[in-house]
Amino acid sequence: MERISEIEKKYVLDALNNEFNTSQNSFYNNRLESAFAQGFHSKYAIGHCNGTATLHVALMACGVGQGDEVIVPALTMSSTSIPVVLCGAIPVFADSDIDTFEISADSIEKCITEKTKAIITVSLYGLAPDYDRIIEICKKYGIALIEDNAECFLGTYKGRLVGEFGDFASFSFQASKHLTSGEGGMLITNNEELADKARRLNCLGYAGVSAKQGKITRNDIQDPNYSRHISFGYNYRMSELQAACALGQLERAEELVQRRIEVAHIFDKVVKSQSIVKAQMEPDGYHNSYWTYSMVLNTDNPDKDWYVFRNLFQKNGGDGYYAAWKLSYNEPAYQNVLQPMDGVWQEYNEKCCPNAEYLQKRMIQLKTNYWDIEDAKKQAEVLEKTIDEYNKMK
Repeated sequence: MERISEIEKKYVLDALNNEFNTSQNSFYNNRLESAFAQGFHSKYAIGHCNGTATLHVALMACGVGQGDEVIVPALTMSSTSIPVVLCGAIPVFADSDIDTFEISADSIEKCITEKTKAIITVSLYGLAPDYDRIIEICKKYGIALIEDNAECFLGTYKGRLVGEFGDFASFSFQASKHLTSGEGGMLITNNEELADKARRLNCLGYAGVSAKQGKITRNDIQDPNYSRHISFGYNYRMSELQAACALGQLERAEELVQRRIEVAHIFDKVVKSQSIVKAQMEPDGYHNSYWTYSMVLNTDNPDKDWYVFRNLFQKNGGDGYYAAWKLSYNEPAYQNVLQPMDGVWQEYNEKCCPNAEYLQKRMIQLKTNYWDIEDAKKQAEVLEKTIDEYNKMK
């Protein structure tokens, strides 16, 4: 299997052959948005330059602003909470479920104050959070739900696609993701008013764009009396080259996602037969799309043993593996800049999110993007050998 096939190359070459002629410069954007909306059972899809811009736009479209609070997971990349800060709002960090690694619904409810305006969930590593509980909480307190699904394409929760639950759902086409165009993002919603706001925020506040209209017409542009900007916005639009490549990837989504799942199941056979590492739990009714195969090392001394295990894995021929990101609130910018700010009521220490603190130090993430399945089988053999050797050292 190829990561980038002849389909993507054909579409990108066609976009190049159009020479970015303004009359053709939304052809692939329009096709991608239409196909994405249809594929993810959404009325509106809006392409963006990346999957962080999508979150910034979604927050602003939901009315998040100065002094508001937005609940976010502590255990995820900081690009989930940075857009909150860019809105002038305060990220409030919720803890993780110790078994699924996802944002904990119980922790979310404990974080709600009268200033809470939205929740951003993350389908971490390809698995959905507990949407039933989270939606119940959102309705109870009248707050918006934004799904960050950068790591989850075609995952499901109780028979529905991840992406069908929030006021907005955000996806990323960054290079490591299930579907990629090098960079890029997609924002979907079923709410026309929110989609109109998002489109204008994405497109410089142009008057001529809307939920389904991503480009102002030539007649409008050439009218000397045309008022272009009815609001302020960002230039977060997706490029035509990104859209062309992403469209090709979307047409291959089933095979690209299925390969990662197949690789994960190969690792599963090794991991489930022992106890030194524990895999991310996949509850009944959930379907993991496995951006990575994630597990935690069973140790009381992670500061030493995580490195011992990794060094063994690499010595045995392993490709190496990923750690979890630092918890967002432990990053220097949050400790030094955000923590002292007015309105921040959480203390950024190990008591803030104890489950996330435990998981982050022990997290092991194995690649699932092996396009030659034999390579994945070899890595599983390396993992099995590493576990055996590590156990003998204990």
